[in-house]
Amino acid sequence: MKKADVVILGGMSGISAGISCHRHYPDKKVILIRKEGTVLIPCGIPYIFGTVGGPENNVIPDGLLENNGIELVTDEAVNLDRDKKIVYLKDSEEIEYDKLVFATGSEPMIPPIPGIDKKNVFSVKKEFDYLKKVLQKMNEVKDVVIIGGGFIGVEFADECRKTRDINLTVVEMQSHCLQLAMDDEYCDEAKSVLEETGVKVITRDRVVSLNGGDAVESVKLASGKELKADLVILGIGCVPNSKLAEKAGLELGFRKGIKVDRFMRSYTDPNIFACGDCCTKESFFDGKPSGVMLASVATSEARIAGANLFSPVHHNCGVISVFATIINGRAFGVAGLTEREARNNGMEIVVGRAEAPDTHPGGMPQSVQLKVKLIFAKDTGTILGGAVSGGKSTGEMVNVLSACILHRMKANDIVMFQMGTHPALTPSPIAYPIVNAACAAVLPLKDCE
Repeated sequence: MKKADVVILGGMSGISAGISCHRHYPDKKVILIRKEGTVLIPCGIPYIFGTVGGPENNVIPDGLLENNGIELVTDEAVNLDRDKKIVYLKDSEEIEYDKLVFATGSEPMIPPIPGIDKKNVFSVKKEFDYLKKVLQKMNEVKDVVIIGGGFIGVEFADECRKTRDINLTVVEMQSHCLQLAMDDEYCDEAKSVLEETGVKVITRDRVVSLNGGDAVESVKLASGKELKADLVILGIGCVPNSKLAEKAGLELGFRKGIKVDRFMRSYTDPNIFACGDCCTKESFFDGKPSGVMLASVATSEARIAGANLFSPVHHNCGVISVFATIINGRAFGVAGLTEREARNNGMEIVVGRAEAPDTHPGGMPQSVQLKVKLIFAKDTGTILGGAVSGGKSTGEMVNVLSACILHRMKANDIVMFQMGTHPALTPSPIAYPIVNAACAAVLPLKDCE
């Protein structure tokens, strides 16, 4: 029987948890168990079908494990004895642990649609060989339907059109694509730039059946429309991969995630931790359960779990929810609450907006117009959220906004923000849109006092 101080079950967030453990406890022996021989970068999966050209160009190098003294065991954990602290593997000898970390991620949600089991209907699994097969099929077909207009669906649509002359339709039952992530004006902008690529977007409609023989041939919608389809992608979200945890008697919480505290310890067993998509999350804003599944959240939780394995070091502040995406060259990002979420939660808010080129002057080559929107609590002036659309700087701008939210900055604090600027790299210091959006909110906030 093998023995280790720490055994980690899982992929990407497991790597982060192992590295964090090694940093804080370099004398501890760490073993990472995973079923997959190769770990894919989850956020990069849509780009396999366009920009990067294949799954082999979207992998996390195992050198990260070796460089941090982490032993890799490629096998599947099939059982767990919590009393004896033993993990049983499918093909290898069992491993005894002192601390165990579940980082088993999530699995694609499969809707109960008639015909869902037909050939050429694919979910978005994080599996190298599976995605290679999907890529091969994608290169052979003409009519593609993507069910779901969230991140996965929209990014797949954008990428799949880049190198192929195919008919591609996205079907979203909400009134907008990306509606769960962005406010309406940003959703409308995203739809517009996606449609410029030739992708057809259908909203306020849902799929009721997938039709054909052994393989899918068409998609029937509730409206009565029938879309020709020789390949279908399911992009409607994921669910926690918590089957082994449930089998081992660990308490599950929201959406059947492993229930953890703010130190990432399981509620059931103080020697078992969990991080990433497989565990429960709470909102930074109100402490309520959150269903957000983002790689940024998973790696943050993994760093916390790894640090806390043998002594409490870090405390999870909750999910802020920070994301960025790019569609047909236009970037979109959100940090914290959208205006819609805030109003739906009954919050009284003040909104500040600003626009500016991302260079100064705006006539410099490749200059892109940035659009920024900030959400502040009406009673305190504290920032609750922000949205950005524009060029590549969008990604780092929403990261700045996340830091502002984390430290509960007020509009006046952001007005006093000192930014580094350069004509080719940033907006003008006079027109810096994050600051100017805060400035736009200051007077209305004063009127509320």
